[in-house]
Amino acid sequence: MKIKNISILGSTGSIGSQTLDVIRKNPNLYRVEGLTVNKSISQLLDQINEFKPKSVAIFDDTAYEEFLTLVEEKVATSPYLAKINVYKGHEGLIKIAGSRTIDILVTAVVGMIGLLPTVEAIKNSTTIALANKETLVTAGQIVMDLAKKHQAKILPVDSEHSAIFQCLNGEESNKIDKILLTASGGPFRGRSRQDLINVSKLDALKHPNWSMGQKISIDSSTLMNKGLEVIEAKWLFDVEPEDIIVHVHPESIVHSMVQFQDSSVIAQLGCPDMRVPIQYALSYPSRLDSDFERLDLFKIASLNFQRPDLDVFPCLDLAYRALREGGTSATVLNAANEVLVEYFLNDKIGFYDIPKYIEMAMNEHDFIDQPSLKDIINIDAWTRSYIKNIIN
Repeated sequence: MKIKNISILGSTGSIGSQTLDVIRKNPNLYRVEGLTVNKSISQLLDQINEFKPKSVAIFDDTAYEEFLTLVEEKVATSPYLAKINVYKGHEGLIKIAGSRTIDILVTAVVGMIGLLPTVEAIKNSTTIALANKETLVTAGQIVMDLAKKHQAKILPVDSEHSAIFQCLNGEESNKIDKILLTASGGPFRGRSRQDLINVSKLDALKHPNWSMGQKISIDSSTLMNKGLEVIEAKWLFDVEPEDIIVHVHPESIVHSMVQFQDSSVIAQLGCPDMRVPIQYALSYPSRLDSDFERLDLFKIASLNFQRPDLDVFPCLDLAYRALREGGTSATVLNAANEVLVEYFLNDKIGFYDIPKYIEMAMNEHDFIDQPSLKDIINIDAWTRSYIKNIIN
């Protein structure tokens, strides 16, 4: 089998680090071509020493300058550092993603910054291992049309979308009746709205099943993460909003299910481990051996499912609204949420201020039914400015 060249946007985050673990276990199958980080230059140096990429990019300007200084200090003992192409900022991410020598781009950055690099890679017909929800949330129609035009595969890395993708293998000619999208329920499952009015960020960051970055952990606590996944599922699998049904499943064993027109339901199960869907995206259509934990249903004993409470978790309801409205609504939803989560993490707003201000932005923005990529970028910028002005 030909060695595949892999570049990773966000190599020091949770998904990026676990992708490198998969590559580490399969050195005869994959080679690291490019890596990007925001500020974690110490971790990046460790990754460079181990995986020897051709190019790297540092998003943060200050971290970029610090990295160049570190390289000068260490190049005598690590001559390989002198050979690496070093880029900075958003343009650096686009440069890494746009390389024609990569086979798979793993988009593991969080937020809108993943959109333009992904678009650049799609134009080269590069396979996208998609972990950046915001790419499809903000510009789903544009991205999917572009992928079709350039015959670029988009392979989902999220455990839920990977599960749906696996359930659909061999079912191309059969109509999807419903997508049954599972959710752990986050750290506040079963709590009332009154319980959560004064909840702290520390409580919100305590996810019961998954180890994730701060932004995704907060999104999980509000169920916005599931809302973004609902929107993503629409674009990946071409289904209507009413045909995507969220099931709160505390055990996180059933990663998602598909119901077909004959009423049959196919599910994908496994222990909670993001390396499984990551490895499948890298190896598709093959499955590789692994030493990952095996599922023991006797030990699990029971699996539970509940409806999400949209009064307690209004962010999920807002995501469904954005999907039904179409156009630029999901762009506003995502941009407002990104800014508000940052404010919440900095103790500037409360838990329920997040859906409150998202709804305000959705109501106030100048809706565009069929936006261009430029429109999406402009609406994203407007939303961020609107939210900051209201709060400040």
